[in-house]
Amino acid sequence: MDIRILELIEGAKLAEGLTVVIDVFRAFSLECYLFARGAKEILPVGDINEAFALKREDENRVLIGERHGKKCEGCDFGNSPSQTAGFDFTGRTVVHTTSAGTQGVANAVNAREIITGSLVNARAIAAYIRSKSPEVVSLVAMGTDGVKSAQEDVLCAEYIRSLLLDKPLDIAARAQALRFDGGEKFFNPDTQEIFPEADFAMCVDYDKFPFVLRIEKNADGRAVSRRIDVGDAL
Repeated sequence: MDIRILELIEGAKLAEGLTVVIDVFRAFSLECYLFARGAKEILPVGDINEAFALKREDENRVLIGERHGKKCEGCDFGNSPSQTAGFDFTGRTVVHTTSAGTQGVANAVNAREIITGSLVNARAIAAYIRSKSPEVVSLVAMGTDGVKSAQEDVLCAEYIRSLLLDKPLDIAARAQALRFDGGEKFFNPDTQEIFPEADFAMCVDYDKFPFVLRIEKNADGRAVSRRIDVGDAL
């Protein structure tokens, strides 16, 4: 198995084989929590105008949008797992647009298969990859806004690789160390409205969920993220 770690939007464009698009803070951590709360499916969208159009098509859809960390005006929620905790997502379709994670999905045009990646389901991702036995695995760390490397996404890629290679990595210590290397914004009193402290703990709660999120095509040919349970393989 050829395991490649790539970064940013340019890395997504180069990704081949079974591709994992990683966004720990916070897009794909959030999506795991949404599915755990009963969401039916998630439509990952790169363009904000397309996201609004999808919302207009069906007002029952939940629109989650973020640019540079901030909630987009007119969206139902920003990109926060803690701030969405009180909402009932059961059976709902979510439209999700972000600065990094969903941009990676949109740009991974050469991938044979795409799943999304985060620490909260990293072990499930490794189990899923093993079950597929692909020749090439591309782990794409999307970074900040898809243009600047971010330690949390690189760590997630390294952790998934370590699981695939059965090589030890002290994920507990390194995940907590992100508080001082990428996660500082979650502990800044001036940014709590945008980056609540609770989000940090939720995003570094590694191996919490026994499922992966796979990008498929719906009847309209649009990308849709769906939950695939892999608990039996863990």
